[in-house]
Amino acid sequence: MKQLLQRFDTGTTMLAEVPVPAVSGPTLLVRGAASLISAGTERMLVDFGRASLIQKARQQPDKVRQVLDKVRTDGLAPTMEAVRAKLEAPIPLGYCSAGTVVEAGPRVKGFSPGDRVVTNGPHAEYVRVPHTLAARIPDGVSFEAAAFTPVAAIGLQGIRLAAPTLGETVVVYGLGLIGLLTVQLLRASGCRVIGIDRDAERLALAERFGAIPLDGSAGDVVAGVEAITGGVGADAVLLTLASDSDEPVHQAAAMSRQRGRLVLVGVTGLSLRREDFFKKELTFAVSCSYGPGRYDPEYEEGGRDYPVGFVRWTEQRNFEAVLAMMATGALDPLPLVTHRFAFADAPAAYDVITGGERSLGVVLTYPAADDAAVSRARTIERVRAEPTRAGGAGVIGAGNFAVRTLLPAMQAEGVRLRAIASGGGTTGAVAAEKFNFERATTDLEAIFGDPEVDAVYVLTRHDSHASLAVRALEAGKHVFVEKPLALTEDDLDAVAAAAQRSGRHLMVGFNRRFAPLTTEVREILRGRVGPVSVIATVNAGAIPRDHWTQDPEAGGGRIVGEALHWIDLARSLVGAEILDVHVTPARNPQGRPIDDIAHVSVEFADGSTAVVHYLANGAKAFPKERIECFFDGKTVGIDNWRRLQRFGVPGPWFEGKGRMDKGHQAEIRAWIRAVREGGEPPIPLAELIEVSRWAIRAGAMARDGR
Repeated sequence: MKQLLQRFDTGTTMLAEVPVPAVSGPTLLVRGAASLISAGTERMLVDFGRASLIQKARQQPDKVRQVLDKVRTDGLAPTMEAVRAKLEAPIPLGYCSAGTVVEAGPRVKGFSPGDRVVTNGPHAEYVRVPHTLAARIPDGVSFEAAAFTPVAAIGLQGIRLAAPTLGETVVVYGLGLIGLLTVQLLRASGCRVIGIDRDAERLALAERFGAIPLDGSAGDVVAGVEAITGGVGADAVLLTLASDSDEPVHQAAAMSRQRGRLVLVGVTGLSLRREDFFKKELTFAVSCSYGPGRYDPEYEEGGRDYPVGFVRWTEQRNFEAVLAMMATGALDPLPLVTHRFAFADAPAAYDVITGGERSLGVVLTYPAADDAAVSRARTIERVRAEPTRAGGAGVIGAGNFAVRTLLPAMQAEGVRLRAIASGGGTTGAVAAEKFNFERATTDLEAIFGDPEVDAVYVLTRHDSHASLAVRALEAGKHVFVEKPLALTEDDLDAVAAAAQRSGRHLMVGFNRRFAPLTTEVREILRGRVGPVSVIATVNAGAIPRDHWTQDPEAGGGRIVGEALHWIDLARSLVGAEILDVHVTPARNPQGRPIDDIAHVSVEFADGSTAVVHYLANGAKAFPKERIECFFDGKTVGIDNWRRLQRFGVPGPWFEGKGRMDKGHQAEIRAWIRAVREGGEPPIPLAELIEVSRWAIRAGAMARDGR
């Protein structure tokens, strides 16, 4: 299928061939019929992509500060590689799509194949969305009209925050798509509406929809509102414009009545003046897109709805309210359509919205498709390798870590990149193009059932690692799993049993034990007489508590998902079995454990010890990792994988390596050699299970505070 993508490095808007998304859990697969280009948001993205690197930096000063911090800690070369990778990764465009349900996942409620729906899916021939972000289109409402629903829902959520009542006067400041749809919604609610803009055609449309037009280029808009309201002022002002200036907010406050309400729906400068709000006791709110549920992963990804008795208007229910108004004729978006393009000509549509031609509602229409061919369209055959090539690699997951780190390492080792799979199809197709995979797919059977795949790489979210590893092992494949191997001991036991039955190699991405500096320290420790004390200080940085990695079920928490790296590193340096682990987490003022600020103590069979200080509360500019080993009156230290320090150990006390090397390339090299040549795996299976088991227990201790 075709999907519209935008590159941030070149500004290119392109139609890419990607596999049809796979449906699972609470998701729907919808065949597109019409989609709307959100001119404001999408023009901003395209313009950003077409800007020079300096212009991009000026637009995002906060990102520049992050880059400078990374240069100080990681070095210039890794930082520039990360920046380039970020800019090179194409992103999907669009969030206003209407079409027909083709498939429904097992946890979908309220939808069936054949239903006409509107979604917030991107511009693509097929889109995958959770059922909470879809709404059924009433009879009599066309796909083209329905495609305006998400944009209208943005305006509706702003109205809900303003809470106007029958007969109140509301100003809509900015008459783009959202503003003109908001005018109609307010008029249907019984409000008197004043529309402000500088464009004569948009003012005429607002007047057609029942608003009082006020030309922002012809005089003092504050005086105009006061004249219309008899000096009282507006009951509420909705700011639906896009501006860098602080003046719109100042004007909105000035035109409001005593105790009026201001709601920011668009984008504007926010250097607020206290006197504007103090004397009138004004309230100010910023509206969040379509409504409650937005940016909540439980709602938007997990498909878990909010009870209607507690949250009356969610994203989905705002969609439904908009569609209901379209069905009655109270809301008519079709007069806003200025251009229609066939989807095949979509790049030309973006030339219109970014050029000088006047435009407002730009609609893309999609060709009819054979839904019976969907299963075949989930795999795209791209190129064929030479018949003499060794067995191929099947990669599951195409996230940032895969694309930036592991795939380049595999490519450098001459691995035959047979197939790459991703759930949505887009990231996998982009990675397939970049690394020259033979096929891109959303069908896992295209990897597990492919006799030309002899090794499977599981690079997905943590909660799927164990089950995918078991499936791959049972299919007779060697398996590389990015950490963690499992989130529960039961799942870990299942993986261990599958590995023992299959006789195939199993590997976990414990890359730090393969780093050149680790190899050097391990050699220094080889002749020690007494126990070694390992101290790992990890300045991990804060991650929002609602991020999936913090969820015990999805990510396992940061001890299981990330801190196990340093438990394994200590196991590798000591070279002895782990006997016990103890965890001391920090606590919040209420006494509850903070499981991503924790101290993990490890006891080894030879009397050695290790402490992993895993800290999410440090400065970003501080180096991320430091490893210190104390033994026999000597000390060696690894400073952020760039420098080695020796105290009492022969050699220079300070050895700078320059470029950061965390061992990914050496890890893949060792793994590929084991797969190709046979023999012992890079890490014994028993050791993988041992480290993983203790990490799971440590994660439970950190969460429970025991």
